[in-house]
Amino acid sequence: MRCVIARYPFELTKDGVLESMKGIKPELVVGESVTIGRRRYPVKQVGQVLTRQDRRDFTSGEVVRAMTRLGFTCHEDVAAAPAPEPALNPIQAASAMLGGVPAAEAGSQAV
Repeated sequence: MRCVIARYPFELTKDGVLESMKGIKPELVVGESVTIGRRRYPVKQVGQVLTRQDRRDFTSGEVVRAMTRLGFTCHEDVAAAPAPEPALNPIQAASAMLGGVPAAEAGSQAV
């Protein structure tokens, strides 16, 4: 498959990627990652190994796009996703919409 990473064309195949990453120890995953074989690699590490370019020369999106087209599983940055807010019960939600004190606090303030 032909893809462009950092404005340079590359011919990548799934077997070629597997062969290139064989014996490479995965670094600590901090952002986006890709599963190659049974290991999970940071996309910047994979891009550096495949293209032999500095990691600053390409974006993680370019590598994710290429790896996805080749059939590898890519994972988003877990830290980038906002944590879900705790759900309010209907009374708390109505009170919050009306600008009142939430029900949890109202029960502790009653004397």
